[in-house]
Amino acid sequence: MTSDIPQITLNNGVQMPVLGFGVYQIPDEQTEQAVTDALAAGYRLLDTAESYGNEEAVGRAIAKSEIPREELFVTTKVWIHSGEEAVKRAFAASVERLGLDYVDLYLIHQPLGDYYGAWRAMQELNREGLAKAIGVSNFFPDRLVDLIDHNEVTPAVNQIETHPYNQRIADQELMRARGVQHESWGPFAEGKSNIFSDPTLREIGATYDKSVAQVILRWLTRRDIVVIPKSVRAERMRENVDVFDFELTDEEMTRIAGLDTGGSLFFDHADPEMVSWLNSRKGD
Repeated sequence: MTSDIPQITLNNGVQMPVLGFGVYQIPDEQTEQAVTDALAAGYRLLDTAESYGNEEAVGRAIAKSEIPREELFVTTKVWIHSGEEAVKRAFAASVERLGLDYVDLYLIHQPLGDYYGAWRAMQELNREGLAKAIGVSNFFPDRLVDLIDHNEVTPAVNQIETHPYNQRIADQELMRARGVQHESWGPFAEGKSNIFSDPTLREIGATYDKSVAQVILRWLTRRDIVVIPKSVRAERMRENVDVFDFELTDEEMTRIAGLDTGGSLFFDHADPEMVSWLNSRKGD
């Protein structure tokens, strides 16, 4: 089943599945079973984070699966820390919780705090083979370009809010030009704005006997965007991975493009109150 999920090649030659499984907001006590079900459904890309509080559960599911390590692609993220040594300690704690010797992708979770220090530490982890690829999350074009221009390693990935109501067209064009892979979080907008009832998406789905969720995932992967849908229901996991047996037409892609509002449905990194709130959860 895993061979049905196409791979994309990152800017350092590492291959990454274009579709994976995210565990954001899955309670720790449910995560092990959710990841076990996801692996059984054919997912091999798993996405977690230091701040999610469920790395240990992800690690237990990986260990119990007995899937060869080289067949898995594991992503985790470092939260807001001060200084290179703090980031190295955070990384060591993450891989210990995961029960792994290395991760396939390590991301800076937020463009806040001493993320230049974090990036220097991550470049070292990358050179040592402890993080096969390194990247960022929630970086807007200006901060992404500035980070690239002042460092040796260009981020392999930028994981940002991307869904039919916030399509990030300009961001993707910039990332393509700079060799950064676009990855979507929140592909279903967490159900906001009644996305699962959207008439355009429902009509397109009916054409192929596919759900709105499947249409969204196919739309994202057609745009060469890596996507990590989340679910705790095994049948939904199987549905979400079953999206490579149909193709959206150019006309359908254009119709979906018309749904873009150009704004976030979640939070604004330019909002001082949001920045203060995120920084209040800062690590050591």
